[in-house]
Amino acid sequence: MSYKNRTLKKYLNDLAAKLPAPGGGSAAALNAAMAAALISMVVNFTLGKPKYARHEAELKDILEKSENLRNEFLDLVDLDVAAYKSKKIRDALNIPFMVARLCFEGIKLCPPLIRAGNINLISDVAVAAIFLESAFTSAYVNVDINLKALNNKKLSSKIRRELEQKEKRARQIRLQVEDKVGKIIRG
Repeated sequence: MSYKNRTLKKYLNDLAAKLPAPGGGSAAALNAAMAAALISMVVNFTLGKPKYARHEAELKDILEKSENLRNEFLDLVDLDVAAYKSKKIRDALNIPFMVARLCFEGIKLCPPLIRAGNINLISDVAVAAIFLESAFTSAYVNVDINLKALNNKKLSSKIRRELEQKEKRARQIRLQVEDKVGKIIRG
């Protein structure tokens, strides 16, 4: 089943139902897609405003990246469901691993929006960073469980090392974004 072109209500009903999929992996991808959409929204509300004209090229680059990520995450919602149903452990591992990697790329788009994005949407930048870190962590949990089932110590060690480094950096970025946004909001 493809959720990409169905209603959010259908997806959530299936997520809540006694079904093997969708589950946490696809939910992580959907959370990340929402974060990418928030980044795009901030940029779309910023482009064309004279106050932010000096950031136009950077904003257009961020928008292109966030839209690509949004589409990739949306595809990964369905790919995760298919991987789980296929019972192929490598597919079940690769999809959340890709979600985590893409979340890491996405969260790096947030800090520039604190200075270059429309100030009226500054809280949305923080929400995007929080969602991306959350989706990263959720995907990491799914990677971990599938690594255990794969039972390949060398591969497990390599993947965990990469994700541990990215997890620390993603947390730092989220904390910085939250801190800076909080200071702007509270004045």
